[in-house]
Amino acid sequence: MLTIENLVDDTTDKISLSWLAGRANATRSLPDTCLAAADLVGHLNLIHPTRIQVFGHEEHAFYGRLESRRRAHHLDELLTSGVPAIIIADGLPAPADLLEHCERRGVPLLASPRPAAQVIDLLRIYLAKKLAPVTTVHGVFLDVLGMGVLISGESGLGKSELALELISRGHGLVADDAVEFSRIAPNIIEGRCPPLLQNLLEVRGLGLLDIRAIFGETSVRRKMKLKLIVHLVRTTSPEAHFERLPLQALTQDVLGLPIRKVVLPVAAGRNLAVLVEAAVRNAILQLRGIDTLTEFMERQMEAIQKGAE
Repeated sequence: MLTIENLVDDTTDKISLSWLAGRANATRSLPDTCLAAADLVGHLNLIHPTRIQVFGHEEHAFYGRLESRRRAHHLDELLTSGVPAIIIADGLPAPADLLEHCERRGVPLLASPRPAAQVIDLLRIYLAKKLAPVTTVHGVFLDVLGMGVLISGESGLGKSELALELISRGHGLVADDAVEFSRIAPNIIEGRCPPLLQNLLEVRGLGLLDIRAIFGETSVRRKMKLKLIVHLVRTTSPEAHFERLPLQALTQDVLGLPIRKVVLPVAAGRNLAVLVEAAVRNAILQLRGIDTLTEFMERQMEAIQKGAE
């Protein structure tokens, strides 16, 4: 649950919010039914009273033009509809009646010297990160060739050993064992490492390794966007028996988004590090619109047509 007090404390450096009225209700929480940060904060708007309402120069001037009776009516409408907080931006003075109403009704009234548009942008970024859906996934999360890759699979298949080999080849570790994923935008999932496990990789027989201390600063990453899942399976697993040339790419749902997925059977003699790098390079080509399988099928159809002539 995110409160107005949390918001003020967390954004002090960037937005410099200060209290004008309603501090007794600092623990008032933001609505948790919204999926987008844009639904939680915006310029003064009576149609969306449950947003944090921001007064800039235009809103301040509009409010000042209203006669006192209309002001009181709009304020009553706004404050009784559950507005989380009101922010007076641009270093503007707060209207006296607004101060009085907010103090009487216990509605947080805040001030910021920043421009209104900047306050809204910074708050939306902050809220998008704070209220993003979060899940913790078992696996190893790496930066491979600039792409966020999650290596998953049951215990004992060598995920950590594979990660160690990829790190030794110049790729970077984000998180081992527990990876925290959050959906920070409609089409972006970001993965981070819990603070307790930062820079650490557990390898059977070696124990915990401090990757940053062993391989240097460039061997670890603070966060990455999830773009590919490499799922390791035993050769005896039903998952290992899939089409060699699937017509549709595999995907796995993570926080409501389909993420590209590659299934790699683990067997003696297979160089999994090379296969993961190849899978990443192929995914990069697909993101650029180059689909090798489609091109092969078109070439095959051309060859069939020529043979029939």
